[in-house]
Amino acid sequence: MDLQSIKNRFGIIGNSPALNHALNVAVQVANTDLSVLINGESGVGKEAFSQIIHALSARKHNSFIAVNCGAIPEGTIDSELFGHEKGSFTGAVDSRKGYFETVNGGTIFLDEIGEMPLGTQARLLRVLETGEYIKVGSSKVQKTDVRVIAATNKELLEYTHTGRFREDLYYRLNTVPIRVPALRDRKEDIFLLFRKFATDFADRYKTTSIQLTDDAREMLTNYSWPGNVRELKNMAEQISVLSKDKTVDTAHLRNFLPENNMSRLPVLVGSGTGSVSQAEFANEREILYKLFFDMKKDVNELKKMFFDLVQNPAMASHAPIYDPGMSNSNVVKELNITSPAQGNYNAPQSAVILHNDKNNIQQHEDVEESLSIVDKEKELIIKALKKHRGKRRDASIDLGISERTLYRKLKEYDIENL
Repeated sequence: MDLQSIKNRFGIIGNSPALNHALNVAVQVANTDLSVLINGESGVGKEAFSQIIHALSARKHNSFIAVNCGAIPEGTIDSELFGHEKGSFTGAVDSRKGYFETVNGGTIFLDEIGEMPLGTQARLLRVLETGEYIKVGSSKVQKTDVRVIAATNKELLEYTHTGRFREDLYYRLNTVPIRVPALRDRKEDIFLLFRKFATDFADRYKTTSIQLTDDAREMLTNYSWPGNVRELKNMAEQISVLSKDKTVDTAHLRNFLPENNMSRLPVLVGSGTGSVSQAEFANEREILYKLFFDMKKDVNELKKMFFDLVQNPAMASHAPIYDPGMSNSNVVKELNITSPAQGNYNAPQSAVILHNDKNNIQQHEDVEESLSIVDKEKELIIKALKKHRGKRRDASIDLGISERTLYRKLKEYDIENL
């Protein structure tokens, strides 16, 4: 079966090289029993790839089930996947089969695998390596023959470095990786998808399909699409419903594009295209990181200078008055202070504020600086909740964590919804 036939069969729209490569990998691996890890942002259609792999495999006549690991509470996910025995925990009034038992011989798709608890990860690893599992509350080993396809919108390799995901499970799942490109990386497909969604909507409700002017089409293509194909489909339906005029121009289209996302991508000054390449963006990011690092170094030097002045008041009598226009390195040099990077510095991590009255140093006070990660995390969560007026879903997206993780953090830090 050629690639175009597969696209027609599964409703895949687009011809970008990145999309074609991902489809080719899916087709090649389909007829094996290898584990597959599908990477891609939310809304790119990762589940569609899992269905293609199952439908083209020797298991196509057996069961297929999709499980969202991020939507199942941590306390019940073991029971959902592996089943439980009667009386194994409070509320277990009957024994129950898990997905790995009911889908035996078929395929299980584990979406948001990065949200799976570590204990469940150990159980899954055993299934992948030996095909064995044990129900919750049981001591009997059971066998299963299930192909596992996992998907994530996180960088699991980074999770392994922080202990949030098992490294052995990562490499076991990542036998064949498939990366589904984001919509902004397949610009040539954006208008094709929009036209397909608009036409489908018009056919469903017996209306005239909306049309875009050339300028509106260019605006649609240059939008960043953080929600990917899912966001594009929703917007096509919104415009189809709310537009009185079936020809949409840029002024009308702008009403449907969030302004905070219109300028998400960096822009080079003087660039005619209005966008930058991945390499240019990476260079700008490195420059920012270096800038922040240098700022931190300068602050540490100033802290040490002020601390030495406080510890040795005699230095203040002959020390030059600090000129705000003088660079930090010159101040340190004139006071003959060794910077933290050049010598051993074990001073307390506190900021010292000096009060100057008529060019004479009069007094000082220490302002303790909290370095607790817990305090900072709690502070960011509270800020995010206030920013989004207590909407937990929006706050979790802003924080870059799942909604389930946010619920756990609220309970852990005893934060009431704001």
